[in-house]
Amino acid sequence: MLIRRRLWAASLGVLAATAVVLSGCARSVDGEAASIYDDPFKVAGLDATSGPSGARKGAPDADLPVTGTDGGEIDTMAANAVSDIESYWRTEFPALFQRKFEPVEELISWDPRDSDGPRFCGDSTEELLNAGYCSTDHTIGWDRALLLPEVVEKFGVVAAVFVLAHEYGHAVQTKAGIADENVGGGIVREQQADCFAGAFMRHIAEDKAPHFTLNTSDGLNKVLASAVAIGDTDPNDPDNVHGSAFERVTATQIGFTDGPAACTRIDEKEIDSRRADLPQRFADDSDDGELPVTDESVEAFFTSFQQIFDLSDPPTLQLDGADLDCADADVTEPVSYCPATNTIGVSVDALAERGTPGRPGRRELFQTKLTGDYNAYVLLASRYTLALQRDRGDDLHSPQTALRAACLSGVITGALSPASPATLAEGSVWLSPGDLDEAVSGLLTDGLAASDVNGETVPSGFSRVDAFRTGVLGGEQACEGRYR
Repeated sequence: MLIRRRLWAASLGVLAATAVVLSGCARSVDGEAASIYDDPFKVAGLDATSGPSGARKGAPDADLPVTGTDGGEIDTMAANAVSDIESYWRTEFPALFQRKFEPVEELISWDPRDSDGPRFCGDSTEELLNAGYCSTDHTIGWDRALLLPEVVEKFGVVAAVFVLAHEYGHAVQTKAGIADENVGGGIVREQQADCFAGAFMRHIAEDKAPHFTLNTSDGLNKVLASAVAIGDTDPNDPDNVHGSAFERVTATQIGFTDGPAACTRIDEKEIDSRRADLPQRFADDSDDGELPVTDESVEAFFTSFQQIFDLSDPPTLQLDGADLDCADADVTEPVSYCPATNTIGVSVDALAERGTPGRPGRRELFQTKLTGDYNAYVLLASRYTLALQRDRGDDLHSPQTALRAACLSGVITGALSPASPATLAEGSVWLSPGDLDEAVSGLLTDGLAASDVNGETVPSGFSRVDAFRTGVLGGEQACEGRYR
C-alpha cells in the first residue's frame, strides 16, 4: 500500500465494465441448481459443515506403487490421494474431453536431502523441495520429507491432497491437449490446474472420495489458505507463473462452484478480465508495498473512504482505542464501530501489529497466514462499511451484515486500484501487489473483516472471500444485488 499527498476522489465504475465473478448458481448435493448467495450458511450450494476433515478412518490403502518410497505416512497418503484423483478423472475426463482417460505412468517420491534419490523428469531430486508433473514421461512426483509434511502440519491432510490434485490437473491438461505451455506465460496452465483441483475438492466435500473427507468450514478454509501461502509472492519475477493468492483462490473456487468444465474456459482473456485494473507489478526494486499503520495513515484511509461513498452522515474517527463504550455493539479489537454514536474507534498500536509483515522462520518454507499492511486497512474498511449500512437502514447484526461488510470492503479495495498511479491525487491511498492476498488470508483465518457489528462472522471462509471478490471485481451494484 502506498500513499500520496494530494486528495483523490475514487471512481467506482473503473472495474465493473470488465469484471468477471463466479456464477450465481452452483450444483447442490442432489444435483439441483442452487444459488450460492441465498444462505450465508451454504458453501456453493453445500451445507457449511464442521465435521471431520482429513484421512477417512478405516479406508484400506490404495494399491499403487511409488518409486523411491520410504513406506511412510506421507507416501501412503499421497498414493491414496492419487488413487482418489484418478477415480474422479476416470469419470470426468471422458465426459469432458470425449476421449479415454490415461492415468499417469509412475509415482515418484524423494527426500531432497538425499543425494542418491530417484530422478524426476530427468533431473536429480536433491534439493528439490517441490511436487510436480512431468509431461515428458507422464509422471507425478513429490518431496515427502519437507514440502508435504509442512503442508500437512500447517493446513491439514486435505491441503496436501490439493497440491497433488493441482499437479494431476497438469496431467489432465496434457492428455486433453489444452492450455499449451507456451501460451499465456504459464499462468493459464496454473490457473486451470488450481481450478481442476478445486473441482476435486468439491468431490471430496460431497463425501464421494474413498480415502478422504472435507468439511466446508475450517477444512475447506485451510485448503484455500494453503493456496494463499504457497502462491507466488514476487509479481516482478517472470518465473512466478502461478498467479497471486487472490487469483489462485479464485480459480480454485471456480472449480469448486462450477465443476471442471468451467476450468477449460479459463484462458488469457478470462484471467485478464479478472485482473481488471488491479496492480500487477511493484513500481521499482525499492517498493515493498508496505505502508506502516500510524495515526496519519489511518486518517488518510478514512478520508479516502468518505470520498468513495460520500455518506450524508459520515462516521467520526477516534484513535484512542476500539472500546467506545457502545450501547448497541460489542468491542471488536482493534477496530470497532458504534452505531449509536456513528463512531469508529481504533486501537492504533494493535492495528499496526496486525498490519506488520511476517516472514517464514528459518526452517519454514512458507507462513500459515500472509500478513502485511492491508490486513489492517481492510479491517478498517470493513468497519467503515458498517456505517454505510447504517446510513442505508440495513440490519447490522446478521450473517448478511457480515457478507455485505466483506463485499463492500472489496468495493473500497477495487476503488483503490486505478489503472495508473499517476492519476491519483495527493493524500490518497492505493493498492500495491500483494495487498489483496493479505486481505484474502485474513478472511480465511479469522474473518474479522467479514463480520457484523459485534464481530460475528459466517463459518465459511469460502463465502467470505467470495463476497470480498464480488465487491472487488463487481463493484457496489454487485454487492447490492447479492447481499440484500
